[in-house]
Amino acid sequence: MGRYVVRRLGQLVVVVLGATMILFACLFVLPGDPVGQIAGSDKARDPAVIAELHKQYGLDKPLVVQYGTYVGKLVTGDLGTDYTQGRPVTEILAPKLGNTAKLAVAAIVIDIVIGISVGVLAAMRRYSIWDVSATLVTTLAIGVPSIVLGMIMQRVFVIELDWFPLIAGDDFKGIVLPAFTLAIIDAALVAQLARSTMLEVLRADYVKTAIAKGLPRRTVLTRHVLRNSVIPVITYLGISFGGLLGGAIITETIFNWNGIGLALIQAIQQNNNPIIVGVVTIGVAVFVLLNLIVDLLYAALDPRIRLA
Repeated sequence: MGRYVVRRLGQLVVVVLGATMILFACLFVLPGDPVGQIAGSDKARDPAVIAELHKQYGLDKPLVVQYGTYVGKLVTGDLGTDYTQGRPVTEILAPKLGNTAKLAVAAIVIDIVIGISVGVLAAMRRYSIWDVSATLVTTLAIGVPSIVLGMIMQRVFVIELDWFPLIAGDDFKGIVLPAFTLAIIDAALVAQLARSTMLEVLRADYVKTAIAKGLPRRTVLTRHVLRNSVIPVITYLGISFGGLLGGAIITETIFNWNGIGLALIQAIQQNNNPIIVGVVTIGVAVFVLLNLIVDLLYAALDPRIRLA
């Protein structure tokens, strides 16, 4: 187990380096000068000012040197300095990352509660009106883009019914709509996955044997069916949590949620490369760490799996 964790942490380093390297190369070929936002419209015409700003932020050096400097700082947890505010990127993104994590956790809770409950009930009542309705609703939910769903929810529950604030805050009412918008597609996928895996487990020989031995139905469901059918769902939820950080870009923009998704959009508009690279670096690291945690949970739930 220890060797496996060390190996996966090594893979994390390689993935982060690869992702940031590609991003650096892409930002280098994009048009526009990132120091233009700092210099202002008048000073931006002065070549001396531009040259000084390039030197101050190391933009006068070759791309390889810039990337090497970034990696060297990254080892110490330094993500660079924001061009527009002159503050450390880590200091700017830390509270925003907390807000995005709060939103993602709320969405995961919704995925678990709604997705697994609907999927299990549909599997237990196969071909019933509940099963047919659940399949139809989840299929429709998967087909609706999150941006459309968010705008509909904002129109209905904010503008028409006035149940929630227009600008999302940190309180319960402020997080409800963004969390549901972020979670609804994944909740539908979780429901379908839970249903299919549970039906597969119910047909397994060891479940039929347990029933034939006279074990109570509740015991068979909890000890055999649910425990084994939930493993693929947990795997998906772990991967999905990392994906929620990416999906938060749209949701946070719609509801003006002060997270890293909104910060990324603003940084792209301002051509603020340190913020862009910082958000991507954090996102990649979180995604790989979550995959590691999911693998460890997978092994804990299924003793047949050995991580070496």
